[in-house]
Amino acid sequence: MTRYTPDEIEARWQEAWARDEIFKAVRSADKPKYYVLEMFPYPSGRIHMGHVRNYTMGDVIARYKLATGHNVLHPMGWDAFGMPAENAAMAIGGHPKDWTYGNIKDMRDQMKPLGLSIDWSREFATCDVAYYGQQQALFLDFLEAGLVYRKNAQVNWDPVDMTVLANEQVIDGKGWRSGAEVERRELTQWFFKISDMAGELKDALEGLENWPAKVRLMQENWIGESRGIEIPFERTDGDGTILCYSTRPDTMRGASFIAVSPDHPVSKALEGTTPELTAFIDDCRKMDTTEAAMEKAEKKGIDTGLRVKHPVYEGVELPVWIGNFVLIDYGTGAVFGCPAHDQRDLDFARKYDLPVQNAFYMPDDETEVGTEALVPAKTETVVYIDHFAGIAEVTSQQGIDATIDYFEANGLGKGQTKYRLRDWGLSRQRYWGCPIPVVHCDDCGVVPEKKENLPIELPYDVSFDVPGNPLDRHPTWRDVACPTCGKPAKRETDTMDTFVDSSWYFARFTAPGAETPTSIEDAAYWMNVDQYIGGIEHAILHLLYSRYFARAMQITGHLPQGTEEPFDALFTQGMVTHEIYMTRDERGRPVYHLPDDIHWTESGARLGADGPMVEVVPSAKMSKSKKNVVDPVNIISAYGADTARWFVLSDSPPERDVEWTAAGAEAAFKHLTRVWNLCDRIGGMDKAAKGEGDTELLRAMHGCIHDVTLGIESFGFNAAIAKLYAFTATLQKSKASHAAQREAVMTLAQLMSPMTPHLAEDIWAHQGGEGLIATAPWPKADEAMLVSDTVTLPIQVNGKRRAEITVPADMPKEEVEKAALADQAVIRTLDGASPKKIIVVPGRIVNVVV
Repeated sequence: MTRYTPDEIEARWQEAWARDEIFKAVRSADKPKYYVLEMFPYPSGRIHMGHVRNYTMGDVIARYKLATGHNVLHPMGWDAFGMPAENAAMAIGGHPKDWTYGNIKDMRDQMKPLGLSIDWSREFATCDVAYYGQQQALFLDFLEAGLVYRKNAQVNWDPVDMTVLANEQVIDGKGWRSGAEVERRELTQWFFKISDMAGELKDALEGLENWPAKVRLMQENWIGESRGIEIPFERTDGDGTILCYSTRPDTMRGASFIAVSPDHPVSKALEGTTPELTAFIDDCRKMDTTEAAMEKAEKKGIDTGLRVKHPVYEGVELPVWIGNFVLIDYGTGAVFGCPAHDQRDLDFARKYDLPVQNAFYMPDDETEVGTEALVPAKTETVVYIDHFAGIAEVTSQQGIDATIDYFEANGLGKGQTKYRLRDWGLSRQRYWGCPIPVVHCDDCGVVPEKKENLPIELPYDVSFDVPGNPLDRHPTWRDVACPTCGKPAKRETDTMDTFVDSSWYFARFTAPGAETPTSIEDAAYWMNVDQYIGGIEHAILHLLYSRYFARAMQITGHLPQGTEEPFDALFTQGMVTHEIYMTRDERGRPVYHLPDDIHWTESGARLGADGPMVEVVPSAKMSKSKKNVVDPVNIISAYGADTARWFVLSDSPPERDVEWTAAGAEAAFKHLTRVWNLCDRIGGMDKAAKGEGDTELLRAMHGCIHDVTLGIESFGFNAAIAKLYAFTATLQKSKASHAAQREAVMTLAQLMSPMTPHLAEDIWAHQGGEGLIATAPWPKADEAMLVSDTVTLPIQVNGKRRAEITVPADMPKEEVEKAALADQAVIRTLDGASPKKIIVVPGRIVNVVV
């Protein structure tokens, strides 16, 4: 009897697949194409079980589609630019490029033993000059098409690191890395005009039927369509108007103040006029402007002394305040406050003793507003108080619509549909990113680089000894001749947001060696991505930006028509979790330990064999900082790649989290060993010997084909594996002939091959299968074999299972009852008692009530 030796098996079959290039994607008119893509990883240096789960799911789909006759594209790349590489260079010395490519090599070496069906010939990293040079060409085409522009914008500036920070990198008003007080500065930045496509991006979500509903909703909320009105409020000093945007103009009766952003022109004009006002604006610019932070922050303001006229009620004036809760880049940067019907406005009004006046009540409830604003849903009916448009008891939405109509009819305002989605700022003041291909000339202004001068390659000879962007301090790279006039000029030293790099890689994979961003012929053949797989954490920005890029690339001729939605189907997988092991230092602070350092005893977990007892924290997402990570390389060394693949697929539905346990991995290995032993036993059977139960075994086999196929096609991998467990048990107990058992075990191998490809190949070869199982046609279920002549029914007595009977599928209920009562186990259980009731559920169960 031979042994299951995954280290030998897996190396052998990976070599065979590579030798025959069976995963190399080549255009073909003879087969339907199928493009499966997982979100590509950041090269941090080590893969983890989350990577294993993500890429194994994609591999199951890719291998299944290959077996069903598809021409499969399954590529791999690296999202390789970004701050972690620069931080590493600053922390440990060295160069971001060396750090990044070293990590890529390490992770590639860790991933290849998994046996993924990847076309490695298409591999690239976004920091490859060949990739970001084509990204620069895209930028120039976008710029020419009016899809990119430059403007002054308020940014978060870290004065120590000397860089712009995203809102998410500002923690309690301080830089996430330096801890310095962040300043709000106005800098000239580059932007993609994604807001122009906001309506289209929102409306197109309805057509993405194969995306999770929660992802579509998250995108819809982020785009944030709202119907409102722009209202000019006339200043009483005669110096023009202040334009406000509101989605609830029906509350105009309750307006008691105007609030403008600290960055509004009104604020800027007044800045410096009084120390108090100047200090207030300065404090506002240090605030964290993320939505979550703005929501939690105390609402503060300062009265400018300016007044505006109420647009409807003669003689009513409203004070103009500067509010720290008003953002310049939403609406017009100015709002009218109606405290009775907006909680933020109410908090502000109570703080500064401003009037609170209802614009409406709920029917039969004229209670004045107390500490909570009255904010009904737009579908709820309200009773308006002396409304200028003549409305009374209608829904809020009808009140909004009537108010907009009134304002427009009387020239008081203009209805507007606005979106929460802002233009995408892509400028980053850092080195390790794609250089923006423009030159600044004193005579010519901002000049696009000529395409023949691309790529604009990052210089290698940079230093990170001083904070800030080293490109600013590199004169031989920075100082160039103007592409237009030839006079001395300077390169743009900002680089692109890394979201740009990951927003078009799916298109580059269709022709990674093309001398243009894409090859239209290849893109027309391979696009769209048929199945995209990745984490829910990328459900908003990455997907939204990719959808924008697909449209922009179509406009500029880099993608064909019909590719504006690049991902036909999307699946968001759950995380891999693990327990956290923790001791505490002398101050009581947690100290985390790796799972490999834990020794289990009868009394619990201990650090090493003789160390202190360890606190075991319930399972959480694997995290390097918490050290609750399991290295896939160790698992593969101990059990083989197929065990790791089988476990991450079998233990939980793929959209849910799965907890990694040593016991689970060991159980998976034992099962695969049983499958191999089963194959070995069948291989040693007397081929001429007759058996019994061939029909029953083959009927179970065809049922398993049907169920596993359905499971894979519906991403029910754990359900498919459950069927494979059951069929393996059936085959183990079978006394069928060698021919029937050989057919069954070869089919079992084919059904397991997307999940455990190495073991499947070895079983196939062991049983004399022709060629490689990876290229063998997927088995088809015989519909006739799926219809059973008999059915096995469990028998419960007073709710407890006592026996089962196999009867003809069409047996009448009365006969089923007789057969159940005649079963010896049921007779023993009844012990002479007469049943009160017998309930037969056809095809399901027999319940005997005593």
